[in-house]
Amino acid sequence: MPLKPEAFDYEGVFPGRAGRDRESAAPIEMWPTAGKLKNFDDPSSTPAPVIETVVEKSEANPSVLTTANNWIRRRGHTLSFAALFIFSIVLYLRPYELIPALSSFTSMAFYTGVVTLAIYFATQLSLEGNLTARPKEINLVLLIGIAALLSMPMAEDPGGAWKTFNDMLLKVLVIFIVLVNVVRTESRLKLLLLLVLCVSIYLSINAINDYRAGVFATGALETHDLRIGGRIKGLFENSNDLALHLVSMIPIAVVLGISGRNPLKKLIYFGVAALMVAGVTVSFSRGGFIGLVAATFVLVRRLGKKNRVMTMGALVFAVILFVGLAPGAFSSRLGTIFNSAADLTGSSSQRTEVLKRSVVVALRFPIFGVGIGNFRHKSPRNLETHNAYTQVAAEMGLTAAVIYVMLLIYPLRRMRLIEKETDGHPDQLWYHYLSIGLQASLVGFMFSSFFGAVAYQWYIYYLVGYAVCLHRLYIMKYPPPDGFARERWEHPFSKKTRKLIGGEAAAETGQV
Repeated sequence: MPLKPEAFDYEGVFPGRAGRDRESAAPIEMWPTAGKLKNFDDPSSTPAPVIETVVEKSEANPSVLTTANNWIRRRGHTLSFAALFIFSIVLYLRPYELIPALSSFTSMAFYTGVVTLAIYFATQLSLEGNLTARPKEINLVLLIGIAALLSMPMAEDPGGAWKTFNDMLLKVLVIFIVLVNVVRTESRLKLLLLLVLCVSIYLSINAINDYRAGVFATGALETHDLRIGGRIKGLFENSNDLALHLVSMIPIAVVLGISGRNPLKKLIYFGVAALMVAGVTVSFSRGGFIGLVAATFVLVRRLGKKNRVMTMGALVFAVILFVGLAPGAFSSRLGTIFNSAADLTGSSSQRTEVLKRSVVVALRFPIFGVGIGNFRHKSPRNLETHNAYTQVAAEMGLTAAVIYVMLLIYPLRRMRLIEKETDGHPDQLWYHYLSIGLQASLVGFMFSSFFGAVAYQWYIYYLVGYAVCLHRLYIMKYPPPDGFARERWEHPFSKKTRKLIGGEAAAETGQV
């Protein structure tokens, strides 16, 4: 079977057992290039002939090709992706809450996660001889995990720190590694995006209906904060978390509508985006609104490069129209961003107080922080930080905060590179627009997460995973000249890469 990146299952992208030289025992890194294998350690090498499967020579008889594990090499990560997809369904939809017959299966996510990991590790070891690929984002999440562990010994409540790490961050980091390694085809990435958009549709429709019917979150009436909650609990129960999720999905729906050629699909995607905007509005989330404005700004700027004055004017008009058509209470709530005294619920001044305290704690404990999940012991009224950046800084140290910010910024560079490379190529529209959409989604999250303690939640790790997978798929399908694929994979904005983008490398080698 030829190595086609658009196929649902294909051979490993990263070095594995099949790519090792038996005589020298030195690893040979192989990279699929348009259906061929090329050794980038030797620039003068020619592409290897296409073979149906990658197999190993028997040490006893070199002329005999062993076919053991061929099925698991071809099909193994299909099983891994199927398990990951089922896990994502359980994570997002929580079927034991939606279906009464499954109400006793509250540990469904745990068991599907265990099965996913078992399938993944077995097939990954057989397929590539390692536990994971090592792009920059994988290294960063591993460093975040190490920072969390180092913060525990001196934590005020080590038991609580371990519980936060084990119940939240560890699961997120492990599934992120699985996502990056398993989603290797366009079909797989599209399926995950379709799943999360379907979940977003369900959440938006129910949020609008709950607002119309006056169904507010538990405890809202007691605090005079009449706000809806997500119909699905867990990730979306809090109105701010619901808005943050919808903000990160709106750009993806918009760009999928733009990149499609079917008018009906375009209409559906644009309708979904409008529905999610309405969902953000009825959530009355100030952080969600700011994130929505930031994401929209990125979309307009990237999509309207040829006439930025007109597009920026359209953006300003859209914001004014949005605020004018939104419920009156929504405009009043937005006013509390600049005037916390106007907030009758007291949440604005309370969050300002906690934010200041989190900055002080981060500066007093700059090395390891106060321990993951332990900021509430230093906070007034046992509150969380309500800010993802100071959450990491206060609980795991300033170095961990820098690593966390790098995890947010590095995928933006990857997507920016794809956007530039695909500009003006009609055959690469899907990559071009999705790279823009993911940039807007990441920026929207970065702004919205300034108002929520979501650093250990799933939202950003799935987004970053989508960006890493899109970059890998693009490099596979459209490999750059002169063997720069590995350089661009590891260092998208290195000197070599900048030379390649500017055409300097091609000029030096005499290539066009």
